[in-house]
Amino acid sequence: MAELLRIYEENPNPREIAKVVKVLRKGGLIIYPTDTVYGLGCDITNSRALEKIARIKGVKLAKANWSFICADLSNLSDYARQIDNATFKILKRALPGPYTFILPGSSNLPKDFKQKKTVGIRVPDNAIAKTLVQELGNPIVSTSIYDEDELLEYTTDPELIYEKWKNLVDIVIDGGYGGNVASTVIDLSGDEPEIIREGKGSIDIF
Repeated sequence: MAELLRIYEENPNPREIAKVVKVLRKGGLIIYPTDTVYGLGCDITNSRALEKIARIKGVKLAKANWSFICADLSNLSDYARQIDNATFKILKRALPGPYTFILPGSSNLPKDFKQKKTVGIRVPDNAIAKTLVQELGNPIVSTSIYDEDELLEYTTDPELIYEKWKNLVDIVIDGGYGGNVASTVIDLSGDEPEIIREGKGSIDIF
């Protein structure tokens, strides 16, 4: 059964962060807060953990379209092909923030994503998420957790999330109430930016 772990975004406790990172490195799954909705995540380099998430989501790993949660843009070239100055300026203007940017995939992608032509990059404006990635040393692969409720697409209460997910993951981080609007998804892999989904992030960034 999962542990429900309270972490405060204003000042994430290093001991609690280290506990979560240890679980990630061992192939564990976590549910954690972002600047939009709560996410289900694992270490991007752990094949076994990635397969677990694929099974939970009912998709084949090779066809999964998940976000790479990064702490900043410093290691962007590890996951995305070289991008032009105009594209980089858009990223710098919007991130950290509630956006997922679809970019051309790099040849250096981890083995489970080698066949990916594009990748979704997220740098959430949330201290818990960013600190986890910084301490882990590489991105977390993440997917939003949905609710079956027809009126509320995303569960916002960490305790309700825990009750639903406690037998599927290793840690649920209680970082306070989450949002119920997902990130805005923008495809920058083609000749012109394309809005795939309008979410929390404003599209007035171009």
